Amino acid sequence: MARIPFVDARPGREIPTVREVRGRLRRFLLGYRARARGWVDDPKEQDTFLASQLPAKDEARIDRRAARYVERLTAATRLGHLRQEDRERLAPLRDGVTLVEIGSEARADELAATLQAEMPWMAPATEAAWHAMRQSVRQGAAGFRMPPLLLVGPPGIGKSHWARRLAQVVGLPATMIDATGEPASFALTGMQRGWSSAAPGRPLTTILAQLVGNPVIVLDEVEKAGAVTSDKGRSYDMGNALLPLLEPLTARAWDCPYFQLRFDMSWINWVMTANSLSSLPAPLLSRCPPLTLPGMRIADLQAFARREGARRGLTAPAIDAIAETLDRVPPSGLEPNLRMVTRMLDRAEVLENRPVYH
Repeated sequence: MARIPFVDARPGREIPTVREVRGRLRRFLLGYRARARGWVDDPKEQDTFLASQLPAKDEARIDRRAARYVERLTAATRLGHLRQEDRERLAPLRDGVTLVEIGSEARADELAATLQAEMPWMAPATEAAWHAMRQSVRQGAAGFRMPPLLLVGPPGIGKSHWARRLAQVVGLPATMIDATGEPASFALTGMQRGWSSAAPGRPLTTILAQLVGNPVIVLDEVEKAGAVTSDKGRSYDMGNALLPLLEPLTARAWDCPYFQLRFDMSWINWVMTANSLSSLPAPLLSRCPPLTLPGMRIADLQAFARREGARRGLTAPAIDAIAETLDRVPPSGLEPNLRMVTRMLDRAEVLENRPVYH
């Protein structure tokens, strides 16, 4: 796997303390003067001289030079404004991050075939990912990177599940951000230091934890993301936070409000899901043309139930019962979806694994 620089800084570099530098300068000066006086060959007298005091003028000059040296070393790392714990958090980035790549076009075909076999109703999304895989191979890219995907379709068809499965088959870490459950803008970018809840954003946290620069970041139900307004009337919404991360030029040198450093976020694979386009901003739609997905057929749900049931180790009668139940759903009733089938599988698994009472 290729490795790329990730942060515009020099993390992980050992910076001596002023005291350590001062001690080295002091020993050097005392040793220099000892040699000048011919005491090099007399260890006893040299030790005595090294333990002696320097004139106050020399001590002050050493103090100034030691402080200036450490200050300049720290400035060269561009981490001087950070607390020690944050410097340690960035230390693993010393050698950059790795990029997961698609080995060949044949490998891309295999991965796409796996996704298509498991979730055929997600064919438009799988086709987009497949083309991106093949293109990354043909272009000799350092790693796999696809254009941002916006998946639009009925609820419960497995849009976020498909995104996580894509990450699994390619071998990428994945993080899901629920736009309805947290302020999406802060989850994306983080919050600057000084606030009680200050922290880096979850995409950056994922990369720091895995040291992989092209994870899959899933933004679930983006059309429901709200805005947060500060006491001063400033609004923070997901669209404004997301757009700089979607643009390759700005993402390549993205400013993190927490660390106040620039990171290369341009390799992230973004997958956004939505049930409708009604409230999505135009700038987002212009950068992410939506992929419209159909609803699931009963045959798709039954195939999923059989495959997932076998993976869970359910018995054939239990799996057949779920498939038969799906066949008997009345046309006027609640339309079954993937969530409903997953709950049925969960219930069957509980029933089959419950203890037998005698």
